[in-house]
Amino acid sequence: MDGTFKDNDLSKVVAADKANVWHHLSQHKQYETSDPRIIVEGKGMRVWDQNGKEFIDAVSGGVWTVNVGYGREEICDAVRDQLMKLCYFAQTAGSIPAALFAEKLIDKMPGMSRVYYTNSGSDANEKVFKIVRQISHKKYGGKKHKILYRDRDYHGSTLAAMSATGQHERIAQYGPFAPGFVKVPHCMEYRKHELGLEDLSGAEFGRAAADQIEKVILEEGPETVGLLCLEPITAGGGVIEAPEGYWERVREICDKYDILLHIDEVVCGVGRTGKWFGYQHFGIEPDFVTMAKGVASGYAAIACMVTTEKVFDMFKEDPSDHMSHFRDISTFGGCTAGPAAALVNMQIIEDEGLLENTTKMGERMRANFLKLQEKHAVIGDVRGKGLFQGLELVKDRETKEPVDEAQAQAVVGNCGAQGVIIGVTNRSLPGRNNTLCFSPALIATEEDIDAICDAVDNALTAVFG
Repeated sequence: MDGTFKDNDLSKVVAADKANVWHHLSQHKQYETSDPRIIVEGKGMRVWDQNGKEFIDAVSGGVWTVNVGYGREEICDAVRDQLMKLCYFAQTAGSIPAALFAEKLIDKMPGMSRVYYTNSGSDANEKVFKIVRQISHKKYGGKKHKILYRDRDYHGSTLAAMSATGQHERIAQYGPFAPGFVKVPHCMEYRKHELGLEDLSGAEFGRAAADQIEKVILEEGPETVGLLCLEPITAGGGVIEAPEGYWERVREICDKYDILLHIDEVVCGVGRTGKWFGYQHFGIEPDFVTMAKGVASGYAAIACMVTTEKVFDMFKEDPSDHMSHFRDISTFGGCTAGPAAALVNMQIIEDEGLLENTTKMGERMRANFLKLQEKHAVIGDVRGKGLFQGLELVKDRETKEPVDEAQAQAVVGNCGAQGVIIGVTNRSLPGRNNTLCFSPALIATEEDIDAICDAVDNALTAVFG
């Protein structure tokens, strides 16, 4: 660390944190007898806590965000310069960085044409839901309003986003939820027996899993369904890749029943999987794409809802009809720091070849994990894409019974003691919080990847023998 804070200053910081801060996803009873972790500094893929302990950050800021690593002066300089020139103006008007980043972003997304700036990933998803509901009233007399979401997917922490979340423990105790949200089955081939499709595999399974969405549509009535909302790779629900053939069939079904397709790229967007967006691996064109975390790598708050000209044109009508436009605003969508940071963030990814590095380092991580699977019987499945990977831990490979959540958490704790921060499905799925999660920054080196995997190897040995 650079010594900005002295030891006595940090003790005051810890005391202030314990007395005043309400941490995310945390049971604070534990802090009556222990101190919360305070992250003081970051550089590259390393962070340091209040005790001076160094960690390799294998989850990019804890929640899959710091894609280009810590300490990027060029992003910080761009944000400072922009804030001095213009810090904010509501998006009822334009700004220079918002216009330039929208242009650069759309260039990476063939078929898309319009960027709507908003406050967060949850908020971006809410915009899609509102647009679909407004289209339902404008074109279908309010009938085509239902929104389909997938089991194990997560779309945010606001009420409507939770209404579209297939993770029971994330939404428990927060109902009743918004009406008109309907769940469809997951597409996890490793647990295909849960879908009654255990005799199928590969593309045959993929199409059959997608057909289960069509079954729900027919049960609900296609005339009532306006949107299908999916993650390109299920993130917090277990790092689940869709099988071959799934996405093509999903697009066919949406076209067949005039249903808009929304891909939630809040986690996968802007390079995480080795392409700019996760859906671009599958050769499909969505109607909506939402993004947040990696858009500016956490250097400034920004989220975007992106859509097509076809959707946009539905709201271009005679201005005399004061109810015809999309009547929405997100206050902090007008902050200029976000798009200013995002412009430089994207330029770094291009200049440093980080998409290519993500693919290469992702292949190395996958190869290392497959070797660990041979060594540790507790690893039931290895999955993911690019630098977004997961290890599902099971008590028995034959039955696929998950390990206890406490055991998975113990692996995380052991890795932390070794100086490596990893993630795990966290109080999301009853009896299914058993997947270790990895999302190191796109700048990861071979040495970084090997160090992460070595820590996991050691932790599995310590916890399971």
